[in-house]
Amino acid sequence: MLPRGRPRALGAAALLLLLLLIGFLLFGGDLECERRERGGPGSFPCALTPRIPQDGRPREAAARDRDPQTDHRGHNRSDCVLLRPLPAKCELLHVAIVCAGHNSSRDVVTLVKSMLFYRKNPLHLHLVTDTVAKNILETLFHTWMVPAVWPKVSWVPNKHYSGLYGLMKLVLPGVLPPALARVVVLDTDVTFASDIAELWALFAHFSDEQVIGLVENQSDWYLGNLWRNHKPWPALGRGFNTGVILLRLDRLRQAGWEQMWKLTAAQELRTLPATSLADQDIFNAVIKGHPALVQPLPCVWNVQLSDHTLAERCYLEVADIKVIHWNSPKKLRVKNKHVEFFRNHYLTFLEYNGNLLRRELFGCPSPPPPEAEQLQQAVAQLNAGDACFEFRLQQLTVPRVHLTFLPHEPPPSRPNDVTLVAQLSMDRLQMLEALCRHWPGPMSLALYLTDAEAQQFLHFVETSAVLSARQDVAYHVVYREGPLYPINQVRNVALAQALTPYVFLSDVDFLPAYSLYDYLRASIEQLELGSRRKAALVVPAFETLHYRFSFPSSKAELLALLDAGSLYTFRYHEWPQGQAPTDYARWREAQAPYRVQWAANYEPYVVVPRDCPRYDPRFVGFGWNKVAHIVELDAQGYELLVLPEAFTIHLPHTPSLDSSRFRSSTTYHDCLQALQDEFHQDLSRHYGAAALKYLTALQQP
Repeated sequence: MLPRGRPRALGAAALLLLLLLIGFLLFGGDLECERRERGGPGSFPCALTPRIPQDGRPREAAARDRDPQTDHRGHNRSDCVLLRPLPAKCELLHVAIVCAGHNSSRDVVTLVKSMLFYRKNPLHLHLVTDTVAKNILETLFHTWMVPAVWPKVSWVPNKHYSGLYGLMKLVLPGVLPPALARVVVLDTDVTFASDIAELWALFAHFSDEQVIGLVENQSDWYLGNLWRNHKPWPALGRGFNTGVILLRLDRLRQAGWEQMWKLTAAQELRTLPATSLADQDIFNAVIKGHPALVQPLPCVWNVQLSDHTLAERCYLEVADIKVIHWNSPKKLRVKNKHVEFFRNHYLTFLEYNGNLLRRELFGCPSPPPPEAEQLQQAVAQLNAGDACFEFRLQQLTVPRVHLTFLPHEPPPSRPNDVTLVAQLSMDRLQMLEALCRHWPGPMSLALYLTDAEAQQFLHFVETSAVLSARQDVAYHVVYREGPLYPINQVRNVALAQALTPYVFLSDVDFLPAYSLYDYLRASIEQLELGSRRKAALVVPAFETLHYRFSFPSSKAELLALLDAGSLYTFRYHEWPQGQAPTDYARWREAQAPYRVQWAANYEPYVVVPRDCPRYDPRFVGFGWNKVAHIVELDAQGYELLVLPEAFTIHLPHTPSLDSSRFRSSTTYHDCLQALQDEFHQDLSRHYGAAALKYLTALQQP
């Protein structure tokens, strides 16, 4: 016997179930949408988009340019779509990014880091660039060597479409490979918070007519009510944002996309001013006339932190967010109640160690790049028990390189121009301003930094009136990796990027004479260097032990300081043989350049042609890195000519970690000696009997 009241309870339950069923039938699945908005298992929040039926004609509620309907909580309602499975585990996903200039190239790195962090699929990156970004990104990805990532950097001449790279997304169907059918297109100012495979899976929701997947614009821009006389381009409802796009390239080509968007743009430009939002205005104008082309995407795939943003209507929790779009000019200073979360998420990837993203994809075997495979084989042959294992490993390490990290204007072409070439790490950053004051000519500087230090360096330059005013200084970041300082690898990066016919090979802790830049150019012309004469011009080096001293403005003032004991010849007390062949006694009286002979351990600072021999990368850490380079110059027949009016002065600083290890470790000494022996063996193989003089000189007491 059932307890009393049970039939009544069962009747109420049946009635509630009937009401729920009727509601589901009447409202076409909005209850499921509500479940997904609340973050049910395996769900995603709904898109902040007008309802658009499959026939492409908007319903009456969204047919006018006004706010879409909102639910009782103020959220824009949208159609929900059934979840589709993710792409196959090893399916190759294609991503296109348009990138132009130095700053945009830096943004690409942060975007790619966030993608790589979450991704589980191989990626093919299609990078459409200008000439500046092409050089930067080709070098970056070549040295990054991330497994299962295939970057293709394509330079598109900027004469196309009035030279506006802001319109390049419109021409991707014609620029990308003809066989490519689908691609995800991203702005450089987006940051991922989820696996891009989930975004790729949304292609499965496209109808046969749909060719473009977009998230609704999360502001009132296209409603035309932001200010008086605001006249935006036409759009469907709020319009769509093009920071994240899914493109069916095959269908766009078949539909005659190029003719379609050009015709639409030409028609609108008869009555409207130039586009305010570049390609986005034209995409929206096309969609306004052809609404069947668009598949609205869930808003969490493009949470837009723009001015006047309505992004907070899109998500219930920040954990729902998939992609953050920093599309306000204010960037990290934009107003949003969750901006601290967004900012920290972005900064995590901005400073994230990119070396950690060189990881294999489990279960997706892919052949490494040829260079990476050779390195892996060489590392596998190393003996971990070798006392010099650290040296051997560092020699085989290929660090990531980001060329021209900051905006740079190449110097005008001059026949005898000279670029100062140097390397530095974070602990020498404070010397840059003084160097810029002393050397008015072009510089190529390579910095050995971590990802986090690179951002500190960027801030340091941007807040320095001296450094930010210099557009002729090229800064190249070599990302820190390995136990020892790869000093000659870093030097070679700076040397390879010099653009003038001659280079002054210096160190950042030296300040050249104020007049040295002009004097070197005049000396090169007078000595008729180049094709007629193969020479290395020696700049005599001095040092001070005082952190504050009056820098000499002439040779006469320098000699007075030398006689007074305020200056010394460089390393006179510790390593006199390093500079002794310069013959400082003769330099005091010299009125014209004079030739000196190479001697063991000579390591002067020299001016040479840009195509001079590169530094030997086997020398890492402290010791013999410049000595070996001067040996190579002498072996190749360079005259050593000392300039009578030139000088550079070393400033005091704390010793580097590698120099401290050199002075305290006998193992370090032994390993350096082993590198020297190998260097001489290579000299003998390359130069034959002519190399014997170097080995003989070093064996003399």
